[in-house]
Order: sequence, then structure tokens, then C-alpha cells
Amino acid sequence: MREGNFIDYVKLHVTSGKGGKGSMHLHREKYIEKGGPDGGDGGRGGHVIIRGNENLWTLHEFTFKRHIKAGHGEHGSKQRSTGADGEDIYIDVPLGTVIRDTETEETIDEVVSHEQEIVIAPGGKGGRGNWHFKSSTNQTPRYAQPGLEGEERDITLELKVLADVGLVGFPNAGKSTLLSVITAAKPKIANYEFTTLKPNLGIVKYRDYRSFVVADIPGIIEGAAEGKGLGYRFLRHIERNSTLLFLVPCDVESIEGQYEILLDELRRYNPELLDKDRVLAISKSDMLDEELKAELEKEVAKAFKKIPYVFISSVAQQGLQELKDTLWEVLNKDPLHKA
Repeated sequence: MREGNFIDYVKLHVTSGKGGKGSMHLHREKYIEKGGPDGGDGGRGGHVIIRGNENLWTLHEFTFKRHIKAGHGEHGSKQRSTGADGEDIYIDVPLGTVIRDTETEETIDEVVSHEQEIVIAPGGKGGRGNWHFKSSTNQTPRYAQPGLEGEERDITLELKVLADVGLVGFPNAGKSTLLSVITAAKPKIANYEFTTLKPNLGIVKYRDYRSFVVADIPGIIEGAAEGKGLGYRFLRHIERNSTLLFLVPCDVESIEGQYEILLDELRRYNPELLDKDRVLAISKSDMLDEELKAELEKEVAKAFKKIPYVFISSVAQQGLQELKDTLWEVLNKDPLHKA
């Protein structure tokens, strides 16, 4: 998916370096007629290494750089001198990047911590010099090992944003507005569907200098499984959220109906998402008068007995502190007492 400089999916062709050749040098000196073999080993080829970088947010760097090669090892030389190792190449990626083999689609590893290093293509081993092969029956070996070839492979990098809370809702439900109000994030906001085309992260400042991270993703519509709207591709960004915040406007025909549609789309994408904690926020509640709100609260309380819910209005700044309190409580509850 691409929006501006935000890239969350790239394919790369990586090649590690070839090992250097071992030397076949024979020691020759003015007063030493038969010094024997003294050829050194070749240096190993350079590794291709993926490294986590907490300061990165996108895979944009690889938009026009898809082929990555490490340096070759240098050859061995006289006096048993080992050749220099090839230059290692580091690929810095954001935390939350999943590495897959493009051909087999097998997951190789995941980058989850700063400066975590994963050797994705090890360099070829350097060949041994001729002094290794000297023996009583072969005192002047005139051969050495060639260096081993490097590894060549195609990999896929897939970014999954790391956040505590993931916002889930239909397009134009008010997710971006909520994010802009409770955090310092500046997502695109407009009065039409699919204004959000990339994930947005924001840090919610809570009581006593505590905080948690909220991720806003593009809206889901019914039939996303069949490719309607923006499909499922962006849902990878809420796979690592511990809590899902469902946002449903109060003016819809059925809050429970809208919630069940969203839940069903998540189930069809990845059933494991249903194991996460959930909180429901009924947005745009400033449009309700006291009588309508009381009636709607009864319906919501009856339909959502096991899920915490909060009536909010991002524009009117209503219910936002209660929402923060609810999210903080859910995020920090004792897992042993999880309902």
C-alpha cells in the first residue's frame, strides 16, 4: 500500500558477497631456498543484514532500490595473510517489519526491537590457503580452495505498525477526527469516505505522565473480503494491537448491526483478531438530545453486556476523558482476570 511517502510492502533481491580465494603462495627468500607454502586464507563475503530502527516509520527508502549486494571477500596473500572480509550491508527497517521468502511465502523472521540484527543472506566462506594442506607426504601443495559463492534470494518486507490500540470503523466514522483530538497526530480529515489511505499513529497523554499509542487505519466496508473499498491489505496494521477500539456513529440505523459487520470482516481476515480486547465508542453523540441518548444507552447496554462502551463526541470534546480511562483500564488489566 502506498500513500505519499508511506510504503508498507516491498520486494527486494539481495545478494551476499563471495568469499575470497585462498593463496597458493610459496615462501621465497634470499637465504631460504625452500620456505614452503605460506598462502593465506580468503576473507568471507559480506553479509546482508536487516536491522531494526525505531526512528523509521516506512519502507519508502526501498521504492527505487530493490537490488542490494554485499561486498566480496578479498583473496589471501603471502605470509599466511588472510584477506579482508567483504563489506556487510545493513538494511534498516521500522519495528514491526515481517520478513518473508518471496518464493515460498515462508516467514523468515520479524523485527521487533531497536538495533535487532537478522542475517538474511550470509556471505560465502573464504577459501583456505595452501599452507593448510602441507603434510609429510605433500610438503609443497600448489593448490588452495576457492571462496564459496554468496547467497542470492528474493525477500518480501511487510510492515505491521506497532501500537497499543487500533481504531476500527467504517469510512467517515470519525476515526481520524478522534485521533487528532486525543493525540498530536495530524491525519487527513474531510467530509467524504476513504480520506485515510495510510495508517496514522498518535500518542495519547494520560494521567500522571503516562501514555499509550493509538493507530488509525483506513475504514472497513462490508464486502472488504471480496475486495470492495480498500480491501483487507491494511488490516495487518492492527494485528499487533492489544486492544481494538470500534467506532460507530450514533446516527446509524443499528449500532449493534454495524458492530457485527465490522466484527465479521475481521473474522474473515484473521479469526485471531477476535481474541483481542474490545472497546466500543459511539461517536457524534453531541447530535443526541437527552431523551434520545437515554433511549440509545438502554439499547447499547442490552446489546453490549461484556464490552465496555463510551458515548463520545470528538468535535464537542465530550466523553474523551472517560474513553481514555476505559482504554487505560483495559490495556492494563490483569490478564489472569481477562473475561
